[in-house]
Amino acid sequence: MTSTAPNVSAPRAVLADDERLMRDQLRARLAEVWPDLTIVAEAKNGLEAVELVQEHRPDVVFLDIRMPGMTGVQAAREIAQMETGDDEVLPEIVFITAYDQYAVEAFEQGATDYILKPAEVERLKRMVERLQARLKARAHPESSTEDAPAPLQQLLHRLAANTGGQPRTYLKWIQANVGAAIQMIPIEEVLFFISDEKYTRVQTATVEALIRKPIKELVDEVDPERFWQIHRSTLVAVPAIAGVTRDYRGRQIVAVKGHTEKLEVSRSYAHLFKGM
Repeated sequence: MTSTAPNVSAPRAVLADDERLMRDQLRARLAEVWPDLTIVAEAKNGLEAVELVQEHRPDVVFLDIRMPGMTGVQAAREIAQMETGDDEVLPEIVFITAYDQYAVEAFEQGATDYILKPAEVERLKRMVERLQARLKARAHPESSTEDAPAPLQQLLHRLAANTGGQPRTYLKWIQANVGAAIQMIPIEEVLFFISDEKYTRVQTATVEALIRKPIKELVDEVDPERFWQIHRSTLVAVPAIAGVTRDYRGRQIVAVKGHTEKLEVSRSYAHLFKGM
């Protein structure tokens, strides 16, 4: 896959909404407030949105929260777990929603932005300014003064709970293979999870175990306040982070308390440790 950095001067976007009139209106108003933005594709549902993002690799994705089949929140989860090249970053996500007090509250500390239906020009202008600043920060992280947003998975968990009406429950135990035995590991003891093609390694201070659950499933099952995704194949317990340094390539490396392993942070998650 060809690696690309965000193109701040000529950004590209995918727009997903099941209402054609809303797509038409939003496209027209975006053209007014952000003429450099190119809508490269439009989707009528979440599944189409995921496929189009995979195909076009845009800088921004506009997702209606409520769409038939795969919702915007579900689509965002799929997009957040997409494989990226070494120097490629995941797109910025903007949710489109009708006025919903609980959904809007979920954005207050989120990693993204939102548009209320119907899209108002002044609100769009403020959103565009923030998006442009974020795209610039992603292209030039070393000179950015933008505040680091909260992890995207935290926002997605809050949105799922607030729009679905069901409080989330998280894993308390990991049932894992340790040698020839099966062991129950308390989630509080886990330092990090690392996946390869077949297995996910569960690491505590004293135990290394294997499970068959991939990171993209674990992300939805662990408490996002406790575990941060720092790479598409890695989740780390926030209390276990001892510090962050940079290697000779300038990449961020997480040191873990109680373990000698160093964990690489991919560009898509570098904002979590801004200023380090």
